[in-house]
Amino acid sequence: MPTSRNPSVETWGRRGPEVVRRNVEAVDSALANLHEVTVPDEVTANRRRPPTVPEDAPDFVQKVTRLLMEGQGDKLPVSAFPIDGTWPTGTSQYEKRSIAQDIPIWESDLCVQCNFCAMICPHTAIVSKVFEPEAGKGAPDTFEAVPETHTPELVGLDYRIQVAPEDCTGCGLCVEVCPAKDRTQPKRKAINMRPLEDHREAEASNLAFLRSVPDVPRERIPRDFKSLPLLIPLFEYSGACAGCGETPYIRLLTQLLGDRLLLANATGCTSIYGGNLPTTPYTVNADGRGPTWNNSLFEDAAELGLGMRMGLNKLVGRARQLLEDMKSNLPAALYRDLTGPCATLDETAMAARREAVGRLRDWLADQQGPEVNELASLADELCPKSVWVIGGDGWAYDIGYGGLDHALASGQNLKLLVLDTEVYSNTGGQQSKATPMGAVAKFAAAGKETRKKDLGLLAMSYGHVYVAQIAMQSHSNQASKALQEAENYDGPALIIAHSPCIAHGYDLLHSPAQQKRAVDSWAWPLYRFDPRRTPEGLPPLQLDSVRQKVPMKAYMQEEARFRMLELRDPQRYEQLAAAASDAANEQRELYMQLAGIHFEPHERLNNPDTGAEHHD
Repeated sequence: MPTSRNPSVETWGRRGPEVVRRNVEAVDSALANLHEVTVPDEVTANRRRPPTVPEDAPDFVQKVTRLLMEGQGDKLPVSAFPIDGTWPTGTSQYEKRSIAQDIPIWESDLCVQCNFCAMICPHTAIVSKVFEPEAGKGAPDTFEAVPETHTPELVGLDYRIQVAPEDCTGCGLCVEVCPAKDRTQPKRKAINMRPLEDHREAEASNLAFLRSVPDVPRERIPRDFKSLPLLIPLFEYSGACAGCGETPYIRLLTQLLGDRLLLANATGCTSIYGGNLPTTPYTVNADGRGPTWNNSLFEDAAELGLGMRMGLNKLVGRARQLLEDMKSNLPAALYRDLTGPCATLDETAMAARREAVGRLRDWLADQQGPEVNELASLADELCPKSVWVIGGDGWAYDIGYGGLDHALASGQNLKLLVLDTEVYSNTGGQQSKATPMGAVAKFAAAGKETRKKDLGLLAMSYGHVYVAQIAMQSHSNQASKALQEAENYDGPALIIAHSPCIAHGYDLLHSPAQQKRAVDSWAWPLYRFDPRRTPEGLPPLQLDSVRQKVPMKAYMQEEARFRMLELRDPQRYEQLAAAASDAANEQRELYMQLAGIHFEPHERLNNPDTGAEHHD
């Protein structure tokens, strides 16, 4: 007698009974609510759709971007596109998706001005901004600002948290990390989700006004992790997945470096949300300057970045040589201002250097000769720029590892940011060498049985590479320190960033807590390896997470990529979970030895913590 088949279990059963129940409920609900929709013979609506882009949008957006957004790109002639292959930035602000039913609304009476909401937002749909009180005059009636009271350097300025209502995806992460609660109403925070339609018009007006408010000079904003979100982001409104764990790192990088940032991008998620036509999330500041973004093939982003760095070095060298040749004729003060120390993160020095370059151009305008013309064309190279390579773990650990290794070995002043989702996210969820032991992925359907490749340890073995492993959502202070140390390091630097992803199989609303479990279980240790510490007699490796606070299984059981294996093969799951725990213990003991931390071999779960800061 044939056994009865349950198509629902066959289709969704590997993901657990709760997933089966929810899918069956969704199908039954859809069938129960089917009804006929009568289509009238004539159009009776008296409403019209708003224009795809506003009338005041730039000419290129009106003539090219708009048609692409409307699906009419085939009508564009070749002559409509830039002849050199460049593409305007700052265009994602015109692609209003309005996909969130509820959006975060700021309630200033509870706000403690921690800026965590702005730091964690994957789409820059929330920004925190300080500005001169005079600049707030003429604001809409619904526009509220309060005095900045939590940062001494900013006292006297006004402060506001602002949502971009039509760009928010409704992920709720901002509410999740908000620490300010109403004691009389515990569910009420300084940020609360409210219906979009109740606030859309007012918040859109408030956003437009805030964007018109002059920015406070960058040099006035402190560089501590709570103040960094006040720097104007030059990466906004990307099309990344709701709750994406990658994009906040990129936004923070643009806040730190502003318009002196040159990016070499590896094809993958970062290219889909970073430069996919018709719009681009990288944007410009009030002076019309912003990051330069370049994308190459999946496998050679590091080589592209290395070429950019070496080409830039050549241009800078030539500009300095021409400057030296003209030294006897240049005003002494001008020469001094153009050749003195100037670091990319030193806002005061950068502002002075740009002013000096302007004076140089004025001086060159009164001179003649081919060298004069050449120096005029290269004058901007006297302002330092930073070259960063960004991409995912599929690029860094796998397909592009040879190029990454070559770039690190070169000794060039090149920075590499690996947005590690531990899986090939963009191409469907295949395992990479970054996939942890026990995780289910394509080509690892029975759970990956080998350890995750230790990319950081391989880079450390060179001895001249700055290396850090960071987790921004749970330990933002350590992450911001690492990014700034990497930028200030005169040589190659590698940052490996924990990036929660929908491929991990849990609601990314809970990613800050789950990221903390990854750190506390040593599935994702935090550290900074700085070769500059060695001359000071200190070990170059500093562990920012020492103690194992939770068992490995407490981390693994919260993600479907591990739970799927437990449902299919409980015995194999137990074996791989135990092996993953042993691997974490061995890695921890090795790293503690390298960091010069003494320990007893039996100490696994009771070592003192370093007190690394985290949101919760």
